Amino acid sequence: MGGVVRGGSPDHRRWWWRVRLTDRPDGRPVSGPTTGTARRALVDADSVAALRRLLAEPAAATPTRQLVVRVRRWRPPTAGWSGRLGPVPGLRRHRVRLPRGGGNARLSVDLAEPVPLHDLLTAALAVLAPVRPLPRPASADVAAVGVAPGWLPVDANHSVTGALTTNPEIRGYDVVLAPDAATLAAASDLVGVAVTAGGTGARVANRQPLVLIDSAVANPVGRGRRYGPTEPTGVLEFLPGDPVPGWQVRPAESDPAGSDLAPAGADSPPAGAVPVARGGLAGVPLSGDQLAAMRRFTHLICPDVPAIAPAAEATLLAQLAATGAVLRVPQLPPAVADRLAEPLLAVLRSDLPGVGADPLEWEIRSVRQRSAALRGHAAAFAAGDVTADTFPALAAPPSVSAVLVTRRPEYLPDVVRQLAGQTYPELEIVLCLHGIELTADLRARLGECGRPIQIFSAPAGFSFGEVMGAATARARGSLVTKVDDDDVYGPEHIWDLVLAREYSGAMLVGKAAEFVVLQMLGVTVRRAAVPPEAYGAPVAGGTMLMARGDLEAVGGWRPVPRSVDRGLMDRVLRAGGLIYRTHPLGYLYERRAAGHTWDAGLDYFLRRGGQQWDGVPRHPEFGTSPVGLPEVTAR
Repeated sequence: MGGVVRGGSPDHRRWWWRVRLTDRPDGRPVSGPTTGTARRALVDADSVAALRRLLAEPAAATPTRQLVVRVRRWRPPTAGWSGRLGPVPGLRRHRVRLPRGGGNARLSVDLAEPVPLHDLLTAALAVLAPVRPLPRPASADVAAVGVAPGWLPVDANHSVTGALTTNPEIRGYDVVLAPDAATLAAASDLVGVAVTAGGTGARVANRQPLVLIDSAVANPVGRGRRYGPTEPTGVLEFLPGDPVPGWQVRPAESDPAGSDLAPAGADSPPAGAVPVARGGLAGVPLSGDQLAAMRRFTHLICPDVPAIAPAAEATLLAQLAATGAVLRVPQLPPAVADRLAEPLLAVLRSDLPGVGADPLEWEIRSVRQRSAALRGHAAAFAAGDVTADTFPALAAPPSVSAVLVTRRPEYLPDVVRQLAGQTYPELEIVLCLHGIELTADLRARLGECGRPIQIFSAPAGFSFGEVMGAATARARGSLVTKVDDDDVYGPEHIWDLVLAREYSGAMLVGKAAEFVVLQMLGVTVRRAAVPPEAYGAPVAGGTMLMARGDLEAVGGWRPVPRSVDRGLMDRVLRAGGLIYRTHPLGYLYERRAAGHTWDAGLDYFLRRGGQQWDGVPRHPEFGTSPVGLPEVTAR
């Protein structure tokens, strides 16, 4: 970790406690101040990723009244970024310096009374990076005691503490994470459930340990759309070490579909090759330097997994898979495989697309892999499985309401069928009939779609924005997504949006209208106008997803007859929120001869058009073909 204690030395008289956090962690814990408290503290980090690691350290329980945070290589998430300090009790003053183009960022906080460093860093991170936990109607207060779980998400309800406290009015903690049986036994009377945990994950009695990762660090943000056998390929190798074994990624000496990969232990690549990423098998989150190097590889091949540190090896594989680099691991020892989710195992073991395969096949492989890794191992989704026996209601992902407003009943059977076929488990449909009525037969058929569905009517005189507001008011989901009646949604579409909302920290997420079905010409055109997995507008209106609370906080929908999507995005940006564009798979934007509230003409969609298909692309991702890659089952 690179933590250093300073206490009254000539070079650091101003600071009672100084911590240095590098992007090359050595696995050693940060030492706390000898007094157990720090009147002043300086946290000096290479990057936001390095700063996040301190949250999981027991030393983060140290109280302090004055804090200065410096991030040497800070990068704004998007142009014009403006973060906000989170809630801090007893705040007297604070100062923020964020260089416009990135660089040396600095934040100082002065308080009336000491506050645990963990709480201050949680508030400070919101200044430096997107921090927006998924909304939930119920969740657990979690405390880590004597353990450093680097996978624990940044959340005001998650804490790292040196000792548990009691409260006569309410149970002090719902879940306690501890390293050993003795600590668990001491906590058993104070908590709802005690869980054995470490840097690589958690487990309860009589269950297989579950590998958990922090998706705010290991994610596909910035992945782009470079796919195919000619793109940069790396070889992942595990290395012996004393006392800690390690790993490295070096450039491959052939394409990923070939068979000429150099054996493990081959000489270093020649000068000018892609930089190599290295690290120790300590089960910690990937560092900023490692992530930066890793994003230069489109594919990764791991010919051998030694199982010398099974939990740490599984953690590394899950993190790499979540970044979206196409990862192939044909041989996985049982000790490692048993710690990985079955859907992820199926993808990692499957063959890569052939040399002559469509680049879309490589992209599909990447998306399936990252989705399986995040759903199976991101703490925001998988940690609930650990405590499911005690708190079964908390294991489900956030509920989603799909809001659909229509004046065209003839389109309803198809779009409702697509929504009913979503793999996301917690989904309801809110259908608003805008100035129309349904036949009794069609209403009955829609009611039997297999999903909870609300059907109601709004007067024809209401504007589109007013009707969207009325439909949103009826939504019961914690998250709300807009659906258009004439577009096509693949079975993973809702999952894609919820995952993006979690790892991006954006207020609004969606997909680009990249695959455009031109009904008049009978073709689908791929328009790669904007990069995927990136912050910034635009996103297609028929894919927008927000927390209902956020939507109402920015003012909801404007009462306009058209361009309601643009109106909402403008409100999000004015409120200081971020918009994030995930990958475009699983969404076909249809353009018909008439019936659109916005019409730019065919030339607009044909300009800069790339790959084309007769009809529609035939892939399971779009819900247009029953054959293809192995299905990813809903959790």
